[in-house]
Amino acid sequence: MSSPAPNQPREPITVAILAFAETSASVVFGIYDLLASAGRDWPLLIDGVPGQSRLRPVIVSRHPGPFEAANGVTIIPQRGLDNANPPRIIFVSEVNLPPGAELAQRFRAEIDWLKHCFEAGSTIATACSGAMLLAQAGLLDGHEATTHWAWCDVLKKQHPKVQVREQSALVITGEGQRLVMAGGGTSWLDLSLYLIGRFVGVDEAMQVAKLNLIDWHAIGQQPFAHVARATQVGDATIARCQVWIADHYREPAPVAAMVRLSGLAERTFKRRFREATGLAPLEYVHTLRIEEAKHLLETGELPIEAVAELVGYEDAGFFSRLFKKRVNLPPAQYRKRFGALRRELSRA
Repeated sequence: MSSPAPNQPREPITVAILAFAETSASVVFGIYDLLASAGRDWPLLIDGVPGQSRLRPVIVSRHPGPFEAANGVTIIPQRGLDNANPPRIIFVSEVNLPPGAELAQRFRAEIDWLKHCFEAGSTIATACSGAMLLAQAGLLDGHEATTHWAWCDVLKKQHPKVQVREQSALVITGEGQRLVMAGGGTSWLDLSLYLIGRFVGVDEAMQVAKLNLIDWHAIGQQPFAHVARATQVGDATIARCQVWIADHYREPAPVAAMVRLSGLAERTFKRRFREATGLAPLEYVHTLRIEEAKHLLETGELPIEAVAELVGYEDAGFFSRLFKKRVNLPPAQYRKRFGALRRELSRA
């Protein structure tokens, strides 16, 4: 296929925004506006003439007509699932239900459609608890994932093959990096900037960030995830250790320190910790350290050796091997792939 001439407008990329009654209209319409703004609104502000939207958001739903969203606002779908060909990009809003609510039957049509579209090559991005639909479709098995911090324990228990990264506000994973998940709250703003930066360009993403005064969520979900986990875990002793390790995972021999804090025999502590969290204590510590390392690599220029030391590893070689095993990229390549966009958006 030949490329368009330099003065010929590019065909905008269709982004299907999957909507349903159990979601908030603010997220559906908010990301609709941000995606449609890319390439269009900055020229209007600077030159007085609107540019061409580089992304074409379309609201799709299994509902045949208007329906009321969870916050009482009416949503009018533009297409149904049966007549929406697999789009290049799909956005899934949050599931506005209590953590642990039954999803498989309630969203059977949406889950089947998402699975079909992914197999056809679509990139699927989710906000908040929308990632639970990807898990129900089996698309997250063997991959990293994030969701709203209140749903992370549910995701772990219901889908043990998923590597839940509750500390992360944004996770990109899957075949071809075609599964993109934002965490809780307004981290969907980060998601919208990421999608614009990836599929349109960093300049356009920065323009949208500037127009809307969007700041990248640099701290992630870690502080909120730890509070939620401490209240949800039934084992109060383990919950206390989790709260402690959230601030002390850089220290040497952190597992031994948690054992002392718990007052339990080491074998009993390790058994109860795994029962409560789904991870062995050392695995849990590695998870916290690698997530912090990812953040440092994305947001700064520290040498790899310094990053390793800051998160608690004296042996930079061991850190690099562990990082590659868990993230599927060496630290330097991870920084090159994800750091540039994040730094540019942060400056914006």
